Amino acid sequence: MLVIDKSLTAHKVVRADFSSGRNKEDAINKTLEKLNPVIPENGKIVEFEVKTYTTPVTRRTYAVSVVVYNVFERRKSIEEYTLKERRKLIAMVLEAFNYNPKVLNISELARVFGVSRDSIYYDIEQILKEAGKSK
Repeated sequence: MLVIDKSLTAHKVVRADFSSGRNKEDAINKTLEKLNPVIPENGKIVEFEVKTYTTPVTRRTYAVSVVVYNVFERRKSIEEYTLKERRKLIAMVLEAFNYNPKVLNISELARVFGVSRDSIYYDIEQILKEAGKSK
């Protein structure tokens, strides 16, 4: 059974593979050699399971490996935010302060986002207009 946390902002991945080998260790190593390269560097393993079995007739040993991992997206720096993302962030702050633009430090926002003060003023104007809070 696998429980998936939907609140986690990551790609959720389940991978499985199998291999046969001369013995348990050989079969396990072969499955791991197949799975390890497909797990990205930014992947965080949540669960991992390896089981082996040997067929009675052929006496071949098989290993089955299942890995569950999350892949987190690279966080962008605030200077890389798009206009829409910047406005969404500013809107969240304004909403938290009852749409009072006086709580914002315009110069600091402009510096942090790498835009002009006029851009920030225009963003605030548009946010207030959309929220029906024009003053």
